[in-house]
Amino acid sequence: MDYKKIIKNKNIRFFILKLLSFIPDKTMLKIQYRIKMEEKLNLKTPKTFTEKIQWYKLNYRNPLMTQCADKYEVRKYIESKGLGDILNGLYGVYENGDEIDFERLPDKFVIKTTNGGGGENIIICEDKERLDIAKTRKLLNKWMKDKNKSQGREWAYDEAIPKIIIENFLEDKNNKFNGIDDYKFICFNGQVEYIVLDVDRQIEHKRNIYDKNWNYLKVDTDCKTLGDIKEKPKNLDEMKKIAEKLAEDFPFVRVDLYDIDNEIIFGELTFYPWSGYVKFNPKNFDYEMGEKFILFVKNT
Repeated sequence: MDYKKIIKNKNIRFFILKLLSFIPDKTMLKIQYRIKMEEKLNLKTPKTFTEKIQWYKLNYRNPLMTQCADKYEVRKYIESKGLGDILNGLYGVYENGDEIDFERLPDKFVIKTTNGGGGENIIICEDKERLDIAKTRKLLNKWMKDKNKSQGREWAYDEAIPKIIIENFLEDKNNKFNGIDDYKFICFNGQVEYIVLDVDRQIEHKRNIYDKNWNYLKVDTDCKTLGDIKEKPKNLDEMKKIAEKLAEDFPFVRVDLYDIDNEIIFGELTFYPWSGYVKFNPKNFDYEMGEKFILFVKNT
């Protein structure tokens, strides 16, 4: 069942999920998994990566995850690892949209809430002259009031106290694709095992999956593949070292980095990529990734 075709408006889908927030997390995850994956969720003996992500949401409680899921607080974690030089430029942190002095901002910038995920709660400004400031403040204040459960019942994001941050607008003028290349390092127990490359996010989103040595894997998801045409980035080894340094405290995390003109810039740490609702083709890749995901409970 493709629920997005049945309920096409994203705001309506979110409103329905808000109404269902009283449903216990375990029950809701089983419902969502059945709808989105068209399979029964096995939480007792999960085998696949997508099943284990659901288990991870319910059972793994590491306080560091709350810090690292927050797009501002994670900066302290990056600095604690001696990697402050990979952080994107920060123009300010705010409690609400009315605090922002837009006159002091450059022509291009990115505004986001610190608890947004999956591309939500982001405003990309490429020309300040064309930005409706009043509308922007109103939207930001609305986002700050929305402190409901995450749509996928993602514990680490539910615990965060939202703020607004404004960062440097990243662009790669030499990139033949639209936007910037997004390298996502899939890490299990502090080791990079796979690399996901996302390109053309704003035009025609394409996604490739590689093994840790940049061998192209013929694995499809919900996006078109780019095909085996992308050269191995010159900074790959350095990016892998950074990813493993940032991943060493978790049984699983995805480390997102950008490589712009040979400069590595931190994107985010993601504990529940795709909220665990992604159909891999071939299906056995879900099992292959699941074998590398070793589960254990931490309640500290």
